[in-house]
Amino acid sequence: MAQRYVRVQNQEGIIYYGLLQISLDVQVLDAPPWLQGQPTDLNLEPDSYQILAPCSPSKIVAVGKNYADHAAEMGTDVPSEPLIFIKPPTSIIASETEIKYPRQSQRVDYEGELALVIGDRTIDCTPEEAHSKIWGYTIANDVTARDLQKRDGQWTRAKGFDTFCPLGPWIVRELNPGARLQTFLNEDANPVQSACIDQMVFPPDFLVSYISQVMTLQPGDVVLTGTPLGVGQLHVGDRVRVEIEGIGRLENTVTKR
Repeated sequence: MAQRYVRVQNQEGIIYYGLLQISLDVQVLDAPPWLQGQPTDLNLEPDSYQILAPCSPSKIVAVGKNYADHAAEMGTDVPSEPLIFIKPPTSIIASETEIKYPRQSQRVDYEGELALVIGDRTIDCTPEEAHSKIWGYTIANDVTARDLQKRDGQWTRAKGFDTFCPLGPWIVRELNPGARLQTFLNEDANPVQSACIDQMVFPPDFLVSYISQVMTLQPGDVVLTGTPLGVGQLHVGDRVRVEIEGIGRLENTVTKR
């Protein structure tokens, strides 16, 4: 099993980065792992901590319509270059916490995605250089108020609500380029989304390079790489689970705000 890097909070409210052991103990690091954090002698037992989102980025840069089938289901062509937008860090929540359905919307959708975690300050890099700037991989759900997205004509409000970026539960360093991403609703064993991440129009290295030519990416920043075919509606009471082979599962329940 790949090493799982977590961010946790103990019962006194102190936040740590650490390595999740098979025993579910957390070996605490002395700094975020992408800042060369090293193991310490502090060990947290399973009942003494809560798992948080695995990083606390300065920004989340997301990519729209990066799977051809998803672009088609949205009634548009594949963009000729990456379509990027920003989600605020305040939208982030951890696995096993609640997505709050905003009163302003009548249509909220799930969008399961692979997320990249940046490990180094990145400015104007090439795709070849970008590979070394991606520190690790985690799972995201780019929750979207679809009716507001269509009404506004731009995406900030629709994708920026608090709780609209479930992220986690942990970060892994390596990932099979053909890993499968799947999204499930409630107890249905059949996924509502299922695609291999190598079906992206623009692959991770290209995305990081492209974004770095627009804005500086800081260590711990997150890039959402787009969602495949099969986006659909969430309702209050739903439980949504996004799984990526080699990472794990990100699971959240929808509640009324």
